[in-house]
Amino acid sequence: MNGPMDQDAFYLINHFWARPWMDAAMAVASSWDFWWPFLIVGGLAVLVFGGFRARAMVLVAGLAVGMTDGVVVHSLKEIVGRPRPHEVLVGARTLDLAKARPRILAVGKPLKEKYSRPGDPPTRGNSFPSGHAANNFALATVAAVFYRRWGWLAYFPAALVSYSRIYVGVHWPSDVLVSCLLGAGIALLVTAGLGACWRRWGARVLPGLRAAHPTLTGP
Repeated sequence: MNGPMDQDAFYLINHFWARPWMDAAMAVASSWDFWWPFLIVGGLAVLVFGGFRARAMVLVAGLAVGMTDGVVVHSLKEIVGRPRPHEVLVGARTLDLAKARPRILAVGKPLKEKYSRPGDPPTRGNSFPSGHAANNFALATVAAVFYRRWGWLAYFPAALVSYSRIYVGVHWPSDVLVSCLLGAGIALLVTAGLGACWRRWGARVLPGLRAAHPTLTGP
Protein backbone atom coordinates (compact mmCIF):
# COMPACT_ATOMS: atom_id res chain seq x y z
CA MET A 1 0.00 0.00 0.00
CA ASN A 2 2.94 2.33 0.71
CA GLY A 3 6.23 1.96 -1.10
CA PRO A 4 9.62 1.75 0.61
CA MET A 5 10.48 5.31 -0.41
CA ASP A 6 7.31 6.64 1.20
CA GLN A 7 8.00 4.76 4.41
CA ASP A 8 11.66 5.80 4.48
CA ALA A 9 10.73 9.45 3.95
CA PHE A 10 8.12 9.22 6.69
CA TYR A 11 10.55 7.78 9.23
CA LEU A 12 13.15 10.37 8.24
CA ILE A 13 10.80 13.26 9.04
CA ASN A 14 8.91 11.63 11.88
CA HIS A 15 11.99 10.27 13.70
CA PHE A 16 15.45 11.21 12.49
CA TRP A 17 14.79 14.87 11.72
CA ALA A 18 12.61 15.37 14.79
CA ARG A 19 13.95 17.61 17.55
CA PRO A 20 12.50 18.38 20.99
CA TRP A 21 12.45 22.12 20.29
CA MET A 22 10.41 21.48 17.13
CA ASP A 23 7.74 19.30 18.73
CA ALA A 24 5.54 22.02 20.20
CA ALA A 25 5.81 24.21 17.09
CA MET A 26 4.80 21.34 14.83
CA ALA A 27 1.91 20.33 17.09
CA VAL A 28 0.61 23.91 17.04
CA ALA A 29 1.04 24.22 13.27
CA SER A 30 -0.86 20.97 12.77
CA SER A 31 -3.80 21.85 15.05
CA TRP A 32 -6.84 23.18 13.18
CA ASP A 33 -8.62 23.76 16.51
CA PHE A 34 -5.85 26.15 17.49
CA TRP A 35 -5.97 28.27 14.33
CA TRP A 36 -9.61 28.46 13.20
CA PRO A 37 -10.63 31.29 15.58
CA PHE A 38 -7.80 33.46 14.26
CA LEU A 39 -8.71 32.70 10.65
CA ILE A 40 -12.37 33.54 11.20
CA VAL A 41 -11.58 36.81 12.99
CA GLY A 42 -9.08 37.74 10.30
CA GLY A 43 -11.50 36.93 7.50
CA LEU A 44 -14.30 38.94 9.11
CA ALA A 45 -11.97 41.87 9.65
CA VAL A 46 -11.04 41.88 5.96
CA LEU A 47 -14.71 41.70 4.91
CA VAL A 48 -15.59 44.64 7.14
CA PHE A 49 -12.58 46.91 6.71
CA GLY A 50 -10.92 45.72 3.48
CA GLY A 51 -11.24 47.06 -0.03
CA PHE A 52 -12.83 45.36 -3.03
CA ARG A 53 -9.87 43.15 -3.89
CA ALA A 54 -9.33 42.02 -0.28
CA ARG A 55 -13.02 41.18 0.13
CA ALA A 56 -13.08 39.36 -3.19
CA MET A 57 -10.02 37.37 -2.12
CA VAL A 58 -11.71 36.24 1.09
CA LEU A 59 -14.85 35.16 -0.77
CA VAL A 60 -12.87 33.32 -3.45
CA ALA A 61 -10.68 31.69 -0.79
CA GLY A 62 -13.77 30.53 1.10
CA LEU A 63 -15.23 28.95 -2.02
CA ALA A 64 -11.89 27.40 -2.98
CA VAL A 65 -11.47 25.81 0.45
CA GLY A 66 -15.11 24.73 0.46
CA MET A 67 -14.63 22.98 -2.87
CA THR A 68 -11.28 21.51 -1.82
CA ASP A 69 -12.26 20.24 1.61
CA GLY A 70 -15.99 19.67 1.34
CA VAL A 71 -16.06 18.03 -2.07
CA VAL A 72 -12.71 16.78 -3.35
CA VAL A 73 -10.86 15.83 -0.15
CA HIS A 74 -13.90 14.26 1.49
CA SER A 75 -14.75 12.25 -1.63
CA LEU A 76 -11.21 11.01 -2.18
CA LYS A 77 -10.87 9.91 1.44
CA GLU A 78 -13.96 7.75 1.02
CA ILE A 79 -12.82 6.35 -2.33
CA VAL A 80 -9.13 5.71 -1.55
CA GLY A 81 -9.39 4.56 2.07
CA ARG A 82 -5.65 4.76 2.74
CA PRO A 83 -4.57 3.97 6.33
CA ARG A 84 -2.57 6.55 8.25
CA PRO A 85 1.07 5.76 9.08
CA HIS A 86 0.41 5.11 12.76
CA GLU A 87 -2.30 2.63 11.77
CA VAL A 88 0.07 0.35 9.87
CA LEU A 89 3.62 1.07 11.04
CA VAL A 90 5.30 0.01 14.26
CA GLY A 91 6.95 2.88 16.11
CA ALA A 92 5.35 5.76 14.26
CA ARG A 93 5.36 8.74 16.60
CA THR A 94 2.19 10.83 16.90
CA LEU A 95 2.12 14.24 18.56
CA ASP A 96 -0.83 16.39 19.55
CA LEU A 97 -1.58 19.29 21.84
CA ALA A 98 -3.07 18.57 25.23
CA LYS A 99 -6.85 18.74 25.53
CA ALA A 100 -8.03 22.25 26.27
CA ARG A 101 -10.92 24.57 25.38
CA PRO A 102 -10.08 26.88 23.73
CA ARG A 103 -7.14 25.04 22.25
CA ILE A 104 -4.79 27.97 22.70
CA LEU A 105 -4.76 27.11 26.42
CA ALA A 106 -2.91 23.90 25.53
CA VAL A 107 0.24 25.88 24.71
CA GLY A 108 2.79 25.26 27.43
CA LYS A 109 1.19 22.03 28.59
CA PRO A 110 2.90 18.66 27.96
CA LEU A 111 2.26 17.27 24.50
CA LYS A 112 0.40 14.03 23.91
CA GLU A 113 3.06 11.70 22.48
CA LYS A 114 2.45 8.11 21.43
CA TYR A 115 4.31 5.41 19.53
CA SER A 116 2.18 3.13 17.40
CA ARG A 117 2.06 -0.61 17.92
CA PRO A 118 -0.63 -1.79 15.49
CA GLY A 119 -1.70 -5.39 15.73
CA ASP A 120 -4.14 -6.11 12.93
CA PRO A 121 -3.82 -3.15 10.53
CA PRO A 122 -7.12 -1.75 9.24
CA THR A 123 -7.92 -2.23 5.59
CA ARG A 124 -9.24 1.31 5.14
CA GLY A 125 -8.40 4.70 6.56
CA ASN A 126 -8.55 8.42 5.75
CA SER A 127 -4.92 9.36 5.21
CA PHE A 128 -5.24 10.45 1.59
CA PRO A 129 -5.54 13.23 0.78
CA SER A 130 -4.42 15.57 3.55
CA GLY A 131 -7.09 18.18 4.14
CA HIS A 132 -4.65 20.41 6.02
CA ALA A 133 -2.18 20.46 3.12
CA ALA A 134 -4.80 20.86 0.40
CA ASN A 135 -6.71 23.62 2.20
CA ASN A 136 -3.63 25.62 3.14
CA PHE A 137 -2.21 25.47 -0.36
CA ALA A 138 -5.59 26.49 -1.75
CA LEU A 139 -5.54 29.55 0.53
CA ALA A 140 -1.93 30.34 -0.36
CA THR A 141 -2.62 30.07 -4.08
CA VAL A 142 -5.59 32.44 -3.88
CA ALA A 143 -3.45 34.93 -1.96
CA ALA A 144 -0.67 34.61 -4.55
CA VAL A 145 -3.09 35.25 -7.42
CA PHE A 146 -4.74 38.28 -5.82
CA TYR A 147 -1.57 39.85 -4.45
CA ARG A 148 1.25 38.87 -6.76
CA ARG A 149 3.89 41.04 -5.10
CA TRP A 150 3.67 39.54 -1.60
CA GLY A 151 0.89 36.93 -1.69
CA TRP A 152 3.36 34.16 -2.50
CA LEU A 153 4.64 34.49 1.08
CA ALA A 154 1.51 32.59 2.15
CA TYR A 155 3.15 29.47 0.77
CA PHE A 156 5.60 29.45 3.70
CA PRO A 157 3.02 28.86 6.46
CA ALA A 158 1.17 26.50 4.10
CA ALA A 159 4.34 24.47 3.63
CA LEU A 160 4.96 24.48 7.40
CA VAL A 161 1.48 23.13 8.12
CA SER A 162 1.86 20.51 5.40
CA TYR A 163 5.25 19.37 6.70
CA SER A 164 3.87 19.22 10.24
CA ARG A 165 1.30 16.62 9.19
CA ILE A 166 4.15 14.19 8.47
CA TYR A 167 6.13 15.29 11.52
CA VAL A 168 3.23 14.57 13.92
CA GLY A 169 2.71 11.15 12.34
CA VAL A 170 -0.72 11.39 10.70
CA HIS A 171 0.13 11.53 6.97
CA TRP A 172 2.52 9.96 4.49
CA PRO A 173 4.86 12.25 2.55
CA SER A 174 3.10 11.31 -0.69
CA ASP A 175 -0.25 12.28 0.88
CA VAL A 176 1.06 15.74 1.57
CA LEU A 177 2.85 16.27 -1.74
CA VAL A 178 -0.15 15.32 -3.86
CA SER A 179 -2.52 17.26 -1.60
CA CYS A 180 -0.48 20.45 -1.97
CA LEU A 181 -0.72 20.21 -5.75
CA LEU A 182 -4.39 19.31 -5.50
CA GLY A 183 -5.26 22.32 -3.36
CA ALA A 184 -3.28 24.71 -5.54
CA GLY A 185 -4.90 23.34 -8.70
CA ILE A 186 -8.43 23.61 -7.35
CA ALA A 187 -7.76 27.16 -6.15
CA LEU A 188 -6.56 28.18 -9.61
CA LEU A 189 -9.65 26.68 -11.23
CA VAL A 190 -12.03 28.34 -8.77
CA THR A 191 -10.28 31.71 -9.07
CA ALA A 192 -10.29 31.56 -12.86
CA GLY A 193 -13.92 30.46 -12.98
CA LEU A 194 -15.16 33.18 -10.64
CA GLY A 195 -13.05 35.76 -12.43
CA ALA A 196 -14.65 34.78 -15.74
CA CYS A 197 -18.12 34.99 -14.19
CA TRP A 198 -17.36 38.47 -12.86
CA ARG A 199 -16.14 39.70 -16.23
CA ARG A 200 -19.14 38.27 -18.03
CA TRP A 201 -22.05 38.90 -15.66
CA GLY A 202 -20.74 41.41 -13.11
CA ALA A 203 -22.00 44.37 -15.13
CA ARG A 204 -25.55 42.99 -15.08
CA VAL A 205 -25.66 42.42 -11.33
CA LEU A 206 -23.46 45.24 -9.98
CA PRO A 207 -22.77 47.63 -12.87
CA GLY A 208 -21.17 50.39 -10.80
CA LEU A 209 -18.85 48.02 -8.97
CA ARG A 210 -18.02 46.17 -12.18
CA ALA A 211 -17.09 49.44 -13.90
CA ALA A 212 -14.77 50.37 -11.06
CA HIS A 213 -13.25 46.90 -10.83
CA PRO A 214 -13.12 45.15 -14.24
CA THR A 215 -11.42 42.08 -12.73
CA LEU A 216 -11.67 40.34 -9.37
CA THR A 217 -7.96 40.06 -8.83
CA GLY A 218 -7.05 43.66 -9.63
CA PRO A 219 -4.59 45.04 -12.18
